[in-house]
Amino acid sequence: MDRIEKYIEELMEKSTPDRPIWNIEKILQGAKSTWNYIDGCMIKAILEMYVITKNEKYFQFADAFIDAKVREDGTIEGYDVKELNIDNVNAGKTLFELYDLTGKEKYRKAIDLIYSQIQLMPRTNEGSFWHKNIYPNQVWLDGLYMCQPFYMEYETRFNDNKNYDDIYNQFFLVVKNMRDERTGLYYHAFDYSREMFWCDKVTGLSSNYWLRALGWYAMAMLDTLDKADSSVSEPYEKLKKIFVDFMDAMLRYQDESGMWYQVVNLGGMDRNYLETSGSSIMAYALLKGVRLGFLPESYAEYGKKAFDGICKNKLSSDENGELHLDGICLVAGLGGKDKRDGTYGYYISEPIVKDDAKGVGPFLLAYTEMRRAGLLEA
Repeated sequence: MDRIEKYIEELMEKSTPDRPIWNIEKILQGAKSTWNYIDGCMIKAILEMYVITKNEKYFQFADAFIDAKVREDGTIEGYDVKELNIDNVNAGKTLFELYDLTGKEKYRKAIDLIYSQIQLMPRTNEGSFWHKNIYPNQVWLDGLYMCQPFYMEYETRFNDNKNYDDIYNQFFLVVKNMRDERTGLYYHAFDYSREMFWCDKVTGLSSNYWLRALGWYAMAMLDTLDKADSSVSEPYEKLKKIFVDFMDAMLRYQDESGMWYQVVNLGGMDRNYLETSGSSIMAYALLKGVRLGFLPESYAEYGKKAFDGICKNKLSSDENGELHLDGICLVAGLGGKDKRDGTYGYYISEPIVKDDAKGVGPFLLAYTEMRRAGLLEA
């Protein structure tokens, strides 16, 4: 237990709001870190550490980090609503908690600013948000996690649940358009226009099941339900069943190590590997799903097996005795200037890195759930 907290504290000590050590993409670019989903993942996890440990250092770090980005008028450094990038909503989730903890009015203003982006997001003809303005008519699993839990929390707290139907329907459209009946898994992305080079020209779907996207989707459902008013019962119960069915589908692909493969259903394929970020998300989703009463108690063992497998296979010390979390896919997407084609070869060709927040954040979240459940070894 102390080993993991020491690891997180080492990362915090090496990080500033401009240069967090866990944002490997920005470090490789030599760029300053402004408002982005990666830091949002990490700060959300650090806030969960505060909730579970009551250690003020986690709260103080998270507050100082976000405070440095948010100006007094609620505008945010490096954030432009008009970019219409769904990823940029994710870090907004930290603002609700920090507003409650600090009472800083600028956080409330920043929440409203980010909500204004949701109101402007372009949509497919069925009503799903585009992933980004630069990716017209495309829906990616990742985008559900980046936006919907924030959207749901805003509606529940500040807007009298007025847009609940919109939120739930976007999940139901993903089931309709992106779920594979045979496996119960979901394809990474869907192009309504059928124009992108990476999609099947008949179905509009990308061609593989990428672990982290599936993980983001699981978290999206779980965290959205967690922020919802369950008395709006029919769509709530429907989404809960979709979550449970999906977790059952994913468990069929859990490796004996407890982890999952980068391309989930092709574990035996050459160069496929057990990937840390998606496995951490699945550990979190299983454990939290049990805690919220969505999954049977027995499923906690699958979550524990995943967490223990990550600790055994991917968390190790270097020659200086410092811990590192390895086996994290740096990034994977579709299209763009890099012409990412969504093939098996593409997903296994992306860099594998250590200590990136896309792995560390979910790992920390899984750790907090392990603590809540009393499943950590003494």
